[in-house]
Amino acid sequence: MIEAVLFDIGGVLTTGPFEGFAQYERDQALPEGLIRRINSTDPDTNAWARFERGEVDFAGFRELFEAEARALGYAVDAQEVMAAMRGLPRPEMVDAVRFCKGRFKTAALTNNFVATNREPREDAPFPFDRLFDVVIESSKVGVRKPDPRFYEMACRALDVEPADAVFLDDLGINLKPARAMGMHTIKVATAEQALRELYAVLGVAPPGWSA
Repeated sequence: MIEAVLFDIGGVLTTGPFEGFAQYERDQALPEGLIRRINSTDPDTNAWARFERGEVDFAGFRELFEAEARALGYAVDAQEVMAAMRGLPRPEMVDAVRFCKGRFKTAALTNNFVATNREPREDAPFPFDRLFDVVIESSKVGVRKPDPRFYEMACRALDVEPADAVFLDDLGINLKPARAMGMHTIKVATAEQALRELYAVLGVAPPGWSA
């Protein structure tokens, strides 16, 4: 029986950062997929990973990230990359969180970074304290998805077993360890698809809802 629903933020409750990266690349005449290429190189130790774990501040991240781009032969502005990644809310997904919270334990599991007044947080549009019972932020706990410890923290905070939770994320790499722990997982491609799968797993849906 499902007791808890866990949601990623970027790419699930908001439009994903990849659209913003792609637009930045087009605007700067950079190769398509360059930002994702930088972020996937040494993914556990690169600038992005260290920033999301709170190991470096924005100034440190900017220096490291721009150096990683130069190593590939390109000049990027980390400030502009960060600004480009901020997503827009998906109202139907936010409504789903509100529906779930009245019936299940809920949590947000987000890889994020400590905000300054110079760069926006990807999760800024969401009043976490009101939307979720628990929020697990990589920048605060020093661990990021897909590290299994991240999911263990969420289960402990909600007092549930992994098998009693369902987790929604837009990245398969983040879902794989959760699934290995026994969680039900849903890879979010579109809001309609994700909600159809979610309500099927839960066995309940909002009145009048239809895919």
